[in-house]
Amino acid sequence: MIKNDIALAIEKNSEFNRAKSLLIVESILKSLKAALEKNQKVEIRGFGSFRVVDKKTGFGRDIRRKKQIKIEKGKRIKFRSGQELKNTLVRK
Repeated sequence: MIKNDIALAIEKNSEFNRAKSLLIVESILKSLKAALEKNQKVEIRGFGSFRVVDKKTGFGRDIRRKKQIKIEKGKRIKFRSGQELKNTLVRK
């Protein structure tokens, strides 16, 4: 599913046209991105939560050259699914 598919679903389930639906989707994603950039936790009840975590410096393996390489520290986004989403997926 891509952004346009989500906008289409909003269009079908509401009185908004495609342009307005796409604007809604982009506004939501922009808000999520802004919150994560500020290291804020984003929680959508029933769906899940997103948070930024620090990644430690470590070592990996370059398979082609068969050498050990250093992986620099950084940040990553972690997603934890909500109970409602888990229950929906388990039933299928």
